[in-house]
This record gives sequence, structure tokens and C-alpha cells, in this order.
Amino acid sequence: MIIDIHLHAVRKKSLPHESAGGNFATPEELIRIMNRTGVDKGVLLPNVNPEARTQYTTTEDVLEICQKYPRRFIPFCNIDPRAENNTPKADLSRQLSYYKKAGCKGVGEICANLYFDDPFTLNFFRHCEKTSMPVLFHIAPHAGGLYGLIDDLHLPRLEKCVKKFPKLIFIGHSQCFWSEISGDVTNKTRGEYPKGPVRSGGAVPKLLEKYKNIYADISAGSGLNALTRDPEFGYGFMEKFRDKLFFGTDICSPERVYPHAQYIRKALKEGKISRETFEKITWRNINKILKLGLRGAA
Repeated sequence: MIIDIHLHAVRKKSLPHESAGGNFATPEELIRIMNRTGVDKGVLLPNVNPEARTQYTTTEDVLEICQKYPRRFIPFCNIDPRAENNTPKADLSRQLSYYKKAGCKGVGEICANLYFDDPFTLNFFRHCEKTSMPVLFHIAPHAGGLYGLIDDLHLPRLEKCVKKFPKLIFIGHSQCFWSEISGDVTNKTRGEYPKGPVRSGGAVPKLLEKYKNIYADISAGSGLNALTRDPEFGYGFMEKFRDKLFFGTDICSPERVYPHAQYIRKALKEGKISRETFEKITWRNINKILKLGLRGAA
């Protein structure tokens, strides 16, 4: 079984989500991609933060898609930290509890361009922890001109939140997260896709090793680049942190190629990773953290 923890979809084509004209995939397009790549199920992430380009996908849209294709898709909800009257004292548990009862297994992808330790973000995390809803987030290097929660070099604000909310599951993603797999990342390279050998001392390995409540998905170019830029390191990283990693692709456009499933299957076939590591990353960890109750192959 393979479960993809990071997918986006729209009920139907509408306003492109980027100026170049790209649209998120429809559910039917996603299913065709999943069938072709051998992915059994996928988590759908709503897109509600205004910074995340121009195409919105509400939680209601995601729930409708999941009701139509219950064997293929798993719903997350999404709430902007500034929701409910734009106050950092808002009772966001009201919305989170409603969506959790409706079947949502977590929250994300959080793309609000706020600092991790902004009062709005801290309030948001507080209610996610209170309602036991894992959070999948995108990290940005600065405010303005992009999307994602903001952190500094080496992710000190993320670490502050991981410590402050020990019962909340954090799931990391994006260039600014995965570039920190290496100790030589700089302010210039942290928002890119660094190449070459991984140096010791990276913030991501340190966080994964030190804290029980932080995880990572290997989706998008950022996750795949982190694992393949230094292949032998990548295989060892997956073995070492096999309990902390989730398979994902971050399919935003149905026209692009996403080789994540091919890569991890090849690693297993060539003996670069163990069968246990493969199964934990591809479905067992997701099954456990999201409490899906799945058993064996789909």
C-alpha cells in the first residue's frame, strides 16, 4: 500500500492558481495519476490562505470529493489563523471540532505568511493541540511576496513551537524546511533546492531526533531533492528516521511528473532501504498518526 499525505485538488477547473495558467488537478485527474504510479490513497489538503496564490479549495470541497471517492481520498481541513474576527484569541476549536467530527484527520497545508511565533499562529497551534489535529505546514524565509509560515535560518521559531505544544503533531514541508537537512545551508540557499553532499549539523535531523512530535513529508521537489542530492545519505536518512517520514508528492498540476513513488520503490528493489522502512514511510506511519485503522494492502 502507498498513501500520499500531500495532495491538492479542485472540484472543477476554474480560476488558475498561478499567473502562468496552471490549475490544480481535478479528483479524476488525481486518480488517473495515482493509478499510473501505484498510489492507493491520498490525503487532500484544502487551500484557504489568501497568500497561496489565487485558487481556493475549501474544506467543504474536500469533504465533498472524499464522499464521492471514499476509497481513494482522506480529508484534511484548513483554517486560516486569522479566522473568526481576526483576533489571536479566537476559539478556533469550534471550527476544528466541527471538521474533525465530519471526518477530517488533520489540518493543512498551512500557508499563512505569519511567523511561527506570531500570536495568531500560536493561538492556532493551541487549538490544533486541544482538538488533537496534526498540522502540515509550508515554511517561508520571509514576509511578503510568497506563502508559508515564516522562520529564520535553522528553524528556531519552529523548534520553539514544537516545544511549546508537545502534544501537537507537526509535519514539515517546503524548500525552507528540507534545505535544513544539511548543516551548510545559508540564507541564500534555504529557499532553493541545494545540490551536493549533505553536511552534518542540519536542523531537520536534529529536530526529528530530539522531539517526538515533529515529522516530515517527502513531497514536492524540496523533499525529493533532500533525499537524492546525496543519495547514500538519503538512504541512510530514511532508515534512521523511518518512524518520522511520510510519503507524499504535492501534485499541484496534472501535467507535471512526480517520480516519488518510482524513487522509493527503486530504493527498496535495489536494497538501499529495508522493507520495514519502505512500509513505514509509504503507509504505516500515516496510518498510525492519522488513526486510519487500515490493515495490510489496499
